[in-house]
Amino acid sequence: MAKSSSFNKREIEKNKQQKRKEKQQRKEDKKNNPTDSFEDMIAYVDENGVIMSTPPDPAKKLKVDIEDIAISTPKKEDMEDPILKGRVEYFNPDKGYGFIKHTGSTDKYFFHISSAPASITEGNMVTFELERGQKGMNAVNITLANKDNQ
Repeated sequence: MAKSSSFNKREIEKNKQQKRKEKQQRKEDKKNNPTDSFEDMIAYVDENGVIMSTPPDPAKKLKVDIEDIAISTPKKEDMEDPILKGRVEYFNPDKGYGFIKHTGSTDKYFFHISSAPASITEGNMVTFELERGQKGMNAVNITLANKDNQ
């Protein structure tokens, strides 16, 4: 014979109640007896950025003067704009613009004829400075390099 369905419902409900009580009991046990203390949860970072479980040794602490800490960028006047050297890789005299390839790297910089001498042509060795433009760095103050430096 099969068991009645009401017996199964009562049994299921009884099991649910028992599980709720057990869960509540475990919750109270954790609250009253924490397994992890606050000290176990603390992590320390050494001078190299490595996370450690032990605190740093106070005897090895370095003394740093506040005056030695620089928290700003140098002023524009203090920074020197270096004179760069390059070669005119492309120049369109009809439109009045071109590109200079820096000899020290693979970078290419846009220039306009207004910041270059009128006699500039493709292949000329030039010296120039950089200035931030709308779409990146632009070559300005362009001068033709000496013929003997080519």
